[in-house]
Amino acid sequence: MPATKERRPRPPASPKKRAAEVLELLQQQQGVPVWRPRYDPTTELVFTILSQHTSDVNSERAGRKLKATFSSWDAVADADPADVAEAVKSAGLSKQKVPRIQETLKRVRELTGDYDLTFLREMPLADAKAWLKALPGVGPKTAAIVLGFSLGLPAMAVDVHIHRVTGRLGLIGPKVNADKAHDVLEPMLPEDDIYGFHVALIAHGRQVCKALRPRCADCVLREACPGRLV
Repeated sequence: MPATKERRPRPPASPKKRAAEVLELLQQQQGVPVWRPRYDPTTELVFTILSQHTSDVNSERAGRKLKATFSSWDAVADADPADVAEAVKSAGLSKQKVPRIQETLKRVRELTGDYDLTFLREMPLADAKAWLKALPGVGPKTAAIVLGFSLGLPAMAVDVHIHRVTGRLGLIGPKVNADKAHDVLEPMLPEDDIYGFHVALIAHGRQVCKALRPRCADCVLREACPGRLV
């Protein structure tokens, strides 16, 4: 009898292929989002600072109150910090957030002469990120949110949901923190898919791949997920 050939295990798919498969499955379930700017870049920047360590509802409320209370970004930058804190109190941590907002606005004014950050759209992505991250208290996530959501650039913002889901899927290693994950995940997808990947992963993390009780039995990604519970 002829000897049977030993079957070799297939090599694991490349990170790019796995990321593409994840995106395809999630968008089959969720649909394909259409990018639209949420706010102008400076508003996006301030609102993102307000959103740190609080809910979207609370940060949105604080942002609207801030804009209603002060007539301009100049007024916010130069106001008594206590007045700014009163306006944004629903976002919490005002002792940390108010100085950061005022320092950031003053720095933007100093560098640009106004508060128009649309020039970032014309810069190479790495340079635009570096410009924003040089502002007080602006890290990779905040920079990516401003560039991606306000200017439509292919910047991959990584929040707690995306960090958790991509970690469970094995797209990032266990020692890759959220700040480093931006640079690991961004090259995995074509530029046109970055926004959709971000939106799909956040929705999946909120609705299915939850922190404490992930709904693995209902997950469209469960067959390819090394972190699944069932």
